[in-house]
Amino acid sequence: MADAASRLRSLAEQMLGVPLPVRVRAWDGSQAGPPDAPALVLRNRRALRHMLFKPGELGLARAWVAGDLDVEGDLYAVLDAMAGLVWERGEDAPGLVQALRDPRVRAAGRGLLKLAGPPIPPAPPREEVRRRRHLHTRHSDKRAISHHYDVGNDFYETVLGPSMVYSCAYWEPVETGATLESAQRDKLELVCGKLGLREGQRLLDIGCGWGSMAIHAAREHGVGVVGVTLSQEQAAYARKRVADQGLTDRVEIRVQDYRDVADGPYDAISSIGMAEHVGAERYLEYANSLYALLKPGGRLLNHQIARRPQHDETAYETDRFIDAYVFPDGELAPIGTTVTQLERAGFEVRDVESIREHYARTLRQWVANLEAGWDRAARLTSPGRARVWRLYMAASALAFERNRIGVNQVLAVRTPQSGASGLPLRTRTWNP
Repeated sequence: MADAASRLRSLAEQMLGVPLPVRVRAWDGSQAGPPDAPALVLRNRRALRHMLFKPGELGLARAWVAGDLDVEGDLYAVLDAMAGLVWERGEDAPGLVQALRDPRVRAAGRGLLKLAGPPIPPAPPREEVRRRRHLHTRHSDKRAISHHYDVGNDFYETVLGPSMVYSCAYWEPVETGATLESAQRDKLELVCGKLGLREGQRLLDIGCGWGSMAIHAAREHGVGVVGVTLSQEQAAYARKRVADQGLTDRVEIRVQDYRDVADGPYDAISSIGMAEHVGAERYLEYANSLYALLKPGGRLLNHQIARRPQHDETAYETDRFIDAYVFPDGELAPIGTTVTQLERAGFEVRDVESIREHYARTLRQWVANLEAGWDRAARLTSPGRARVWRLYMAASALAFERNRIGVNQVLAVRTPQSGASGLPLRTRTWNP
């Protein structure tokens, strides 16, 4: 009788119709596949049950988060290789649901179920969020933000480093030896420059995180800043940083929904990595709110992750792993949709800069930080939560590198009726 790894590999390849690009190591110590390839490690039969009872990305994620599935070797190489296998949907392969109509595939599936042990679906890991019915109400948004951000500031310090900026850094060429901290500082300065911040102005920082943008703008440009977040832990941390910097007279940190900000007008608004939480149905409301909070001539810098457009946009579904474990209720939109919604609200869009490659490099640095501080990170949250972050950040780095997703800074202006935008004639300098 064949060992578990050989049977797993053979049956999986029958179901998928393509060779597995990785080595397989099973719970009995057996291995099958190219000896020099990185390996998927199934530590027990429960890993297989996770994947069979919830075929596709979510089943793989559950097995990974539970610690039943692991990787031996280069995680990026395994993820990159596995990304070519289409389990549930896609344009280049029929997907598992359709494939199960094939009698040969059904036979392979029965073989895997027999190998998996008792036909009982495993419980999802406790880190998984249950699906919700009402999206993007004030209550649901606060709960979603709390799930992602209120896992402990010490954990985020381990991952993000001293800058405590949880968005794409802006890197100099590799040969300059830039650090994550210097690249994050350069990103904050890039935002300030695009907003044209000057001493005495008022800045609203929506989704202010741990206060890094607010502190930088106040300290380096002399502006007064209101930062809003839905996370109690972020707000407490940010307020302490503001006090330590001696900036309490210039920076106010609030636990407040952006929809409840009523003390405009502001000279400028920064929204860095927040708009992904708004949702398609609420995006125009978001854009209208920001437009109303700006004075004529005021500028918005909207820094937001984007997905590639689909031929049929009605078929778009949120990523199941991200929705269940990382950003509940988060939604990505194509950059064209974002620009259109901002224009519908009345903004004049003046500049769109893609910094996709910068985010890939940022994420790889965060993964390195997490791996270097693994024991501390797992102790501060849970081993499952740390595994969520390692998988999500590594997979996201590859998604940015392969142009499956992008990130853009959109500079928009509430241009007055006179047409005077207040921007210089030349806003970009390209290197030859």
